[in-house]
Amino acid sequence: MGLSMFLCVFALAGIPSWAMAIESLLPKDLPEGWGLIEGPRLYTKKSLFEHIDGQAELYFKYGYQKSVFAIYQHREKPEHQIEMDIYDMGSVLQAFGIFSRFRTGDRPGGIGLDSYFDDHSILFYKGRYFVMLYATEPYPSTMKELVLLVSSRILDPSPSPKEIRFFPTKGLKPGSIQYFSEGLLGHRFLKRGFQGTYIEDEEVKAEINVENQTKVDAKGKGGGEQKEFNLFLAIFKDTENTKKALKAYKDYLIKRGRVQAQTPPRFGANTLRGEDPYKGKVLVVQRGFYLIGIAGFEKEKPAEDSLAEMIKNVN
Repeated sequence: MGLSMFLCVFALAGIPSWAMAIESLLPKDLPEGWGLIEGPRLYTKKSLFEHIDGQAELYFKYGYQKSVFAIYQHREKPEHQIEMDIYDMGSVLQAFGIFSRFRTGDRPGGIGLDSYFDDHSILFYKGRYFVMLYATEPYPSTMKELVLLVSSRILDPSPSPKEIRFFPTKGLKPGSIQYFSEGLLGHRFLKRGFQGTYIEDEEVKAEINVENQTKVDAKGKGGGEQKEFNLFLAIFKDTENTKKALKAYKDYLIKRGRVQAQTPPRFGANTLRGEDPYKGKVLVVQRGFYLIGIAGFEKEKPAEDSLAEMIKNVN
């Protein structure tokens, strides 16, 4: 059955046209010289352990629904194979979350809502789907052709999570924004939320070798490595739970770290300032059902300015 026929059937059934059977997202017209040698294999919450035993729990934390797996092989070079996994994560937020946990830098390829490319693998997310490809040998053009075919078949129109756009761009380390479904900043009381990594010194200049796709460590005026800090956004179901989490953080700092009595006046009454034993200096502000904070900074003024900009973006 062709793609257009699938869309007609789903429309007549009153189901969104993008809510297709996950196996139908696998590419049909393969790049020249390649063929399907294994799969498609369908997995569910009950059977995912059979496929990725060591990582299944992480997927479950991000709302895993089901997935499909296939292996493609070069007909003339059978040792050259490309494995493909397509995961239905239930929502675009969860798809971004698992994508953000697996990418290891900023090497986008212009696929889906965001993507990560390296010599042997491609990751991307689009709508509620997270897609991974792994090649035994580097085949960048073939892999990109395959992911373009998959992306074109994913019709889920969901945009990327709005919270990504709350993070100020100045000083943001590319590819560093992550979504945690629980335990944000390593604290259970913060529960779920986003965090981004920033380079503190505005004078930092990172040189990127485009040909080798390698990054030179950022150096400051003195030649040392630069300090990084995190901006974060913890999300709660209502303001009451947000207040409880702020109090829990304060209690934690009283026992394990330090709480400072004075807080910057511009952030208002519901502000916590202190030192986390693992994260360093922290400044946390309640805004509605969000806790918005900064952790691990050294310079007070730039940190406060970054936090103020993020609060403005949220409002």
